[in-house]
Amino acid sequence: MKAVVIRAFGAPAGLEVVDLPAPVPGPGQVVVATEAIGVGGVDAVIRRGALAAHGFREGHLLGSEVAGTVTAVGEGVDSSWTGRRVWAFTGLSGGYAERAVARVEDVLALPDGLSGADAVTLGGSGAVAHFALRKAHFAPGETVLVRGAAGSIGITAVQLAARSGAGAVAVTTSSGERGARLRELSATHVLDRSGKSADPDAPTGFDVVIDVVGGPGLPDALDALHADGRYVLVGVVGGQPPEDFGMRLVHGFRKSLTFATFSADTVPGPDRQAVRAEQFAEAARGELRTVVHDVLPLDRAADAHRAMDAGEVFGRVVLTP
Repeated sequence: MKAVVIRAFGAPAGLEVVDLPAPVPGPGQVVVATEAIGVGGVDAVIRRGALAAHGFREGHLLGSEVAGTVTAVGEGVDSSWTGRRVWAFTGLSGGYAERAVARVEDVLALPDGLSGADAVTLGGSGAVAHFALRKAHFAPGETVLVRGAAGSIGITAVQLAARSGAGAVAVTTSSGERGARLRELSATHVLDRSGKSADPDAPTGFDVVIDVVGGPGLPDALDALHADGRYVLVGVVGGQPPEDFGMRLVHGFRKSLTFATFSADTVPGPDRQAVRAEQFAEAARGELRTVVHDVLPLDRAADAHRAMDAGEVFGRVVLTP
């Protein structure tokens, strides 16, 4: 089968299309013939080599979520899964391929009317956005800032906060065009990447910050929290924050601020799947919007990563075999 692996850490040119043996499901696993493959921010972080210390090596097969049809099941798996269209989480590897393996507990049947591209745009990111807002103890009427709102996690977080009664939903973005699109998705205020705005009505402080970016701007975003404000970091697509960023929390000691990281890995699997099933149904009914930036063939995975590195992607890029 055709697959994409990391030949060399670093630039997107280090991705290579290779032929690999088709996978065979082990006990509790299924094989999915992919129709859509999500390209996520974590894929770019792994490709750059930033997580090599955590065991990722050159030759790694990228990809964490796919949609397609189950073609085979392993021992202990109900045979009725065979032939069903599903979304599947493959872990942190195995998705950039014509066939992917997933544990059956990480597989979810797709509702009628939901495309594979929409499923891989929402499946992983939607759950992160939902549980990050819960982690922040977000309450109706509060002001929310989403840093990095142009990605699939941010786009979903904006919609969820708005429909849950946020007093304001501000976003950081790199252009007026992106800001206008985010307003269409329920953002109420648009800030530049530094958190500033020419709009005199834009909030200057926030009760909750959901941050997909991290990077050197994180300490300044911490300063924007109101007293008792909560900051949840869900990604570092902009790089690691300064090592001493915690000093901002100490300097703001009297504001009783809270900083937390969040990974969906800490949420019980059945809870993640229940939220995904609900969000898939909402997306199929048009109640929750997904944004697919582009659909590219699998052998153009490097082009997808170049677009992400250049900051050109609004929503998610999807690969097809």
